[in-house]
Formats: sequence, C-alpha cells, structure tokens
Amino acid sequence: MSEPDTSRSAVKTYVPTYQKEQWADHAEELEMTQSEFVRTMVQAGRRDFDLDAPDENPEAPPDHSNPGGNVLEDRVQEVLHRRGVMSWSQLVEALSGDFESRLEDALDSLQSSNRIRYNGREGGYVVTDGE
Repeated sequence: MSEPDTSRSAVKTYVPTYQKEQWADHAEELEMTQSEFVRTMVQAGRRDFDLDAPDENPEAPPDHSNPGGNVLEDRVQEVLHRRGVMSWSQLVEALSGDFESRLEDALDSLQSSNRIRYNGREGGYVVTDGE
C-alpha cells in the first residue's frame, strides 16, 4: 500500500455568521480551536457514510459524558482504518502531522488576537502582554 500524501492544504468554506458563532462557542466549550472543531466534526460526520462503521442506535440519547471524546484514540483508529497495518514509527509520523497542524492553528489564532507574536531578534514566539 503506498503512503498517502500527508502534506497540508487549506480548506475554506463560508457559513452564516450565526453558525460560525455557534461553532466557535461549541469549540470553546470543548477546549478546541475552531479548526480542530470543524475538522473533528467533519470526520465524525463522515463516519455516517462508512459502511464498515458499527451501527448506532438512532433512538438512544446522545452521550455527553465525555464531550471531547478520546481524540487521540479516535485519531489512531481513523489512521489505521484508512491506511491499514502501521508500525509504531509510522503511527507517530502520521499523528505528529496532526499535532503540527493543531499547533499552527493555535499559533495563528494567538497571533491574530495579538496574544503572541514572532520576534526575530529573540528567535521565536513571545507573549505580547496585550501590546
């Protein structure tokens, strides 16, 4: 099985403002970035189209006991389902790309809200102290 292209690419969509606000509120409740929230919700929605996924009882009330879910466990299963057998190092590589994406999203968000900035003289990111 050939390795899939793991390079990153942006996806852009437009939704009504009220919907974006609802998503932002829900993401905050789950302690997720908006990008992570949308990515997670899309992946969760795609499971409805996966014929190999176990059937769920549509009459059962939703379980909100673990709202963030077991994100890493879910991600491991998702990667293994998509790619098949993988070694430890292959899993680390596949999952660390997700971390890099989440870190980049967090840095973008922190910079756009002026909570951090990149300082070339200091050689990295610094807290802005509300400058």
